Amino acid sequence: MSRYSEAKEMYAKYGIDTEAAMAALKNTPIAVHCWQGDDVVGFDSRESLSGGIQTTGNYPGRARTPKELMADYAEAFSLIPGKKKLNLHASYAIFEDGEAVGRDKLLPKHFKKWVDFAKEMGVGIDFNPTFFAHPMVKDNLTLSSPDEEVRRYWINHGIACLKIAEYFATETGIPTVMNIWIPDGYKEIPADRLSPRARFKASLDEILDTPYDKTKVYVTLESKVFGIGLESYTVGSAEFCLSYSDTRGITPLMDNGHYHPTEVVSDKISSLLLFNEKIALHVTRSVRWDSDHVVIFDDETKEIAKEIVRCNALDRVFIATDYFDASINRISAWVTGVRSVAKALLFALLQPTEKLAELQSKSDFTEIMVISEEMKTMPLGDVWSEYLRREGVCENYLERIKEYEREVLSKR
Repeated sequence: MSRYSEAKEMYAKYGIDTEAAMAALKNTPIAVHCWQGDDVVGFDSRESLSGGIQTTGNYPGRARTPKELMADYAEAFSLIPGKKKLNLHASYAIFEDGEAVGRDKLLPKHFKKWVDFAKEMGVGIDFNPTFFAHPMVKDNLTLSSPDEEVRRYWINHGIACLKIAEYFATETGIPTVMNIWIPDGYKEIPADRLSPRARFKASLDEILDTPYDKTKVYVTLESKVFGIGLESYTVGSAEFCLSYSDTRGITPLMDNGHYHPTEVVSDKISSLLLFNEKIALHVTRSVRWDSDHVVIFDDETKEIAKEIVRCNALDRVFIATDYFDASINRISAWVTGVRSVAKALLFALLQPTEKLAELQSKSDFTEIMVISEEMKTMPLGDVWSEYLRREGVCENYLERIKEYEREVLSKR
């Protein structure tokens, strides 16, 4: 008997169907962020990072051109099982023949090569306006700026991105999630908290007044608690972003690094699902703060996955990764992080969810604890190995990555 067959029988004793779990995982898309491949540099302004964002490390082989980034993306995708999407920032626009336009004038044609690449890979595209690392970010402010020239620039950028997002969905036939996040805030305690948020609200309203097909584009809004240089106040706080999303009928997005250290996104998922058709997640790993470490198979990643599955919400939660580590091989960072999210989802799908919920309704927390502890040592690895085999993806990917480093990355 194979190890998977034995594992299948062991899970079946708890009423868990491993075949159904693998089928559900196979059809759950994960949006893979492009910015891990080049340390969030992008292809337009080449400005230093701003808005509380930092990338640490200088591992050799960073992608420097669209061709290199797409090659690295393709290599990572070949090592990641299941459904995937590209997740692009607007700063990754591709200009040809010496053309260059400001972010306020971006057009779908500046992303045609990404569409061609997505079609080649058989995936959809998610999108993010880039409100950082640009000369028009003045005093750490964009959509909330009191300078009308600055605010107008970024409103036009948001409108341009909305049109590009619809273009992606039309071309790929897969809906696009367009996520809005701004870094706006202050290092010191502000004298006026209200006015910047009022301007942000007015700016978002103007962007969303642009007609777009809501069956093709899901606009999301992401909050943040603070950033480096923005320690005392962020305009797009959790309260602001949730309130705005709820009153405007758009989708809230939670990044699990964007809250106070004792807050966990896993506890927030069920609440948001009660009031929203869909929600969105950026899955990262925060070490003491929003440090964007590579996602690993840790407790909070597993708990986030369990909440999605417990709420029967695999088709209601947009899942994306968001981290950047320049201290290790970037392809490995991509693959390890996205596989960790997928593995956490499989772990969640292999829990006796209905049984545990039934026990909770009876207040039988003794049996819940015992079963939950037993689940921790069940043969998840054997089911994961079988899933990888069926997906045609190698289990031990490190040698493949080392070979790619020798043959490609080391020659850059």
